[in-house]
Amino acid sequence: MSFRVAIVGRPNVGKSTLFNRLAGRKMAIVDDTPGVTRDRREAEASLGDLDFTVIDTAGLEEAAPKTLENRMRKQTEQAVREATVALFLIDARAGVTALDKHFASWLRSTGKPIVLVANKCEGKAGQSGLGEAFGLGLGEPIPVSAEHGEGLSDLFDVLRSHAPSADAKDADAAPEDDENKPLQLAIIGRPNVGKSTLINRLLGEERMLTGPEAGITRDAIAIDWQWKGTPIRLIDTAGMRRKANVVEKIEYMSVGETLRAVRFADVVVLVLDGEMMLEKQDLALARMVVEEGRALVIGVNKWDAVKDKKQAVKKLTDRLEASLAQIRGIPIAVFSAGTGQGVDKLMPTVLEAYKLWNTRISTGALNRWLEPIVEDHPPPLNKGRRIKIRYMTQVKARPPTFAIFASQPEAMPESYLRYLVNGLRQRFGLEGVPIRMLMRGQKNPYVDDKD
Repeated sequence: MSFRVAIVGRPNVGKSTLFNRLAGRKMAIVDDTPGVTRDRREAEASLGDLDFTVIDTAGLEEAAPKTLENRMRKQTEQAVREATVALFLIDARAGVTALDKHFASWLRSTGKPIVLVANKCEGKAGQSGLGEAFGLGLGEPIPVSAEHGEGLSDLFDVLRSHAPSADAKDADAAPEDDENKPLQLAIIGRPNVGKSTLINRLLGEERMLTGPEAGITRDAIAIDWQWKGTPIRLIDTAGMRRKANVVEKIEYMSVGETLRAVRFADVVVLVLDGEMMLEKQDLALARMVVEEGRALVIGVNKWDAVKDKKQAVKKLTDRLEASLAQIRGIPIAVFSAGTGQGVDKLMPTVLEAYKLWNTRISTGALNRWLEPIVEDHPPPLNKGRRIKIRYMTQVKARPPTFAIFASQPEAMPESYLRYLVNGLRQRFGLEGVPIRMLMRGQKNPYVDDKD
């Protein structure tokens, strides 16, 4: 079992700030508003020569059954159960509250090793709260400042006593092989289309917080998983509304996290509501994914509620062809995340899109294809001179990117490039993935660079 450290405490004591500090980068949204964190979030962290998994959790609160707050608390309880050790955070400047005492009692009853951490101890403002913390019965508190990075050496000493020796860094350890890195799979869509429900269905457990309330997910939550031996990093994201409707600071930060997840993804599944299908916001999200050069899969959820399925598929494909003509053949998977119907077809579709996104074509094959289609439909004239294409080569994959070397490259019209891209898709089976085409000139040896 790997060494896992859960950070728990009431709302607004600095759990996400400490999480970001241990993870070494800003991953969780941090704001003064209580209750920003809802789902539990994991990251690989290090402190000195100690490597571990750190888990950020929602603030502990008393809540009635069947409420969002109650579901959030259950996620936190699950994080504690899975952890090797729990860090119980209090706000030393605010002192020990009745809620701190209540949850300290609960933590003692779990039987898990608990480390009491008094946050916000920079300066002298936290001294009184530090003294009160002894009364919680969890041992000597460790004074830290997560925001300023103070007190982490004391935290390291305590965590090391709970860590298996194998979790210390091995100086001779080999770096991770790029080929073994997990496929980054981001799940995006409008609020309340079933993104978190889909991830729970794929994982086979209630890992993500779900419910009828729109906008439950706020952070982009990454979960390591395997599908039939293929390592996958699933990324659940906050629902994205139209930009004009985003007014709250926290939603604005959530949208930023989603955009970042798309930029770093390999494949993006855009989840649609089968009853509402492809709305204007869905198209905007699809265009964003294509512009970022990611492989796109359309996932239609709540398919069991669609009455005329044949007509719905035709309407969706026609709208995609009309609105995203630059990327024909986007793969579509239909399913019901709530019942599990059709979900098993999603991952094969994702892996096929990923394979096409990684396509490499030899220069010889490209130019054997290029020669006859240029003869059949040559480039246009520019100022009375024919644009001549010399040759073509692939410069990178992910997405497939090609360079065309030609005379007067700046004069090549977009319409002719679209003709070449469509021909590439048809000849080499590159349906549904973004293709980038770059124009390059060739240096004329008879032109003096000094002129």
